[in-house]
Amino acid sequence: MTPTLTDCLLIIDVQNDFCPGGALEVPTGDEVVPLINRLIHHFSHRILTQDWHPPGHLSFASSHAQAAPLETIELDYGTQVLWPDHCVQCTRGAEFHPALETANCELILRKGFRRAIDSYSAFFENDKITATGLSGYLRTRGFDRLYLTGLALDFCVLYSALDGQREGFTVQVIEDACRAIDVDGSLADAQRQMDQAGVTRIQSTDLDR
Repeated sequence: MTPTLTDCLLIIDVQNDFCPGGALEVPTGDEVVPLINRLIHHFSHRILTQDWHPPGHLSFASSHAQAAPLETIELDYGTQVLWPDHCVQCTRGAEFHPALETANCELILRKGFRRAIDSYSAFFENDKITATGLSGYLRTRGFDRLYLTGLALDFCVLYSALDGQREGFTVQVIEDACRAIDVDGSLADAQRQMDQAGVTRIQSTDLDR
């Protein structure tokens, strides 16, 4: 399975706040970094996404009186998990993991910068309407198959995979180059949703064949 010039590696949110010691730590999240750095060299084209929240973002538990992280509330666009303050613009937590190779990536797509809407997916905000522009960029560049890696598998990777598939791209998630938060069975549910949507789940070793 050798990537071609119409394939693109999409590296989701490998940022300090999602790695051990960060504000919204994904367990062993930093373990994806050396693997992604190896995968980068399989691909001619690579894109990074970056959570980029303003202070006081509506998805932060601290923005709601007496709310605690991981509680859910109903907002205009549906159910929202409340998170610890994380990936706040221009903070160290929002920076990419320092060991992640970023120099050869062609685009950094920032998401979640609208205060009133959270954004898991690289394609749409959580209202499912507000587009990030990624679909148009990918089509203009002539990409048709996407390989997803990063954090977290059961949230931002999942939503990006599902939206990418709905947008007409062939999506493959490299599972060993991802890590999950796994809240109340969310990892198993994410895998089920991807399978039902036609997203292919592979291992990094599949790219060596």
